[in-house]
Amino acid sequence: MKSLQIAAIYMGTIVGAGFATGQEILQFFTRFGNWGTYAIIAATFFFIWLGNKVMLLAHQIQAKSYEDLNIALFGKKLGSLISLFMLVVLLGVSAVMLAGAGTVFEENWNLPYQLGLIATCVICFLLLRRGMHAIIAVNSIVVPIMLLFTLIMFFHTLKMPNTMSFMTIKTDFPLWTALSTPFLYTAFNLALAQAVLVPIGAQTTNPAVIKYGSLLGGLGIGFMLGVGHIALSAHMPGIQQFSIPMGGIALNMSSIVYYIYIAIIFSEVFTTLLADIYGLALQVHERSKLSTNLIIFIALICCYFLSQLGFGKLLTTLYPLFGFISLGWFILIAKKRLSPLKKP
Repeated sequence: MKSLQIAAIYMGTIVGAGFATGQEILQFFTRFGNWGTYAIIAATFFFIWLGNKVMLLAHQIQAKSYEDLNIALFGKKLGSLISLFMLVVLLGVSAVMLAGAGTVFEENWNLPYQLGLIATCVICFLLLRRGMHAIIAVNSIVVPIMLLFTLIMFFHTLKMPNTMSFMTIKTDFPLWTALSTPFLYTAFNLALAQAVLVPIGAQTTNPAVIKYGSLLGGLGIGFMLGVGHIALSAHMPGIQQFSIPMGGIALNMSSIVYYIYIAIIFSEVFTTLLADIYGLALQVHERSKLSTNLIIFIALICCYFLSQLGFGKLLTTLYPLFGFISLGWFILIAKKRLSPLKKP
């Protein structure tokens, strides 16, 4: 059960606005045709291997926040500097998630954008007062629903004549771009996920629980990537015209499925926002010893003002920059050797 909880938190943290809409899958994998299929297999391996490594390292050094892990990886000076940068990244991505929630309110539920921002901030603050217990509870509900919807999408795609397009579709992109995507994609997502994976690893007493949790979580992420890729490939190239590609597929299935899907997008955005704000609060608390609730409140206020820039502008500006910088973190975590595991 503890391994399943870790897997759910892992999946819920990785799956955010870009993943849910289908844009991440389309941009990182599907547009590269059949090469995208092999890139997803590679990314799944990285999610299992490095997710496990991050949590086990945190467990071994009993890291209180991701800064402790970065100091162990990079040394005191550089580790502190990188942690400070990650603090800015977490704040920026949290603002993107909050803007995504406001966009769902405005574009899909015909409610004011500002109402979406304020309502999401209030709910987030109230839940995070309970700490990790709130993140576990929310992901225990949201992740099974995500998986169920993914299965529905998968069986719907099986009925289509172009089901096998993901293995045959060609691309004009050079091979090196397809080969780089699993590294860039997992580097960015894992660098952010460490904000939650580190405290989970430190608080878990049994290394075997971490091992199976990361295995199940990585496979779950790979499964959702794979199903999304298969579904999008079957609708290529027309699906590229949609700003929310998976929404276009859901709308073709039925209006009920579409509205359920929009609710899932909001839920996925919300779980990522919870995880990022929680990790940010732990980091600032370690540096300043301020009240965690006060830090969460201030962080949400900052995200509210940043989210006035809008979802699209924040996404296109921040994500590419963070992705390339996270690649250095990816290389160092991959090179870091684990100590021999002790029996619990």
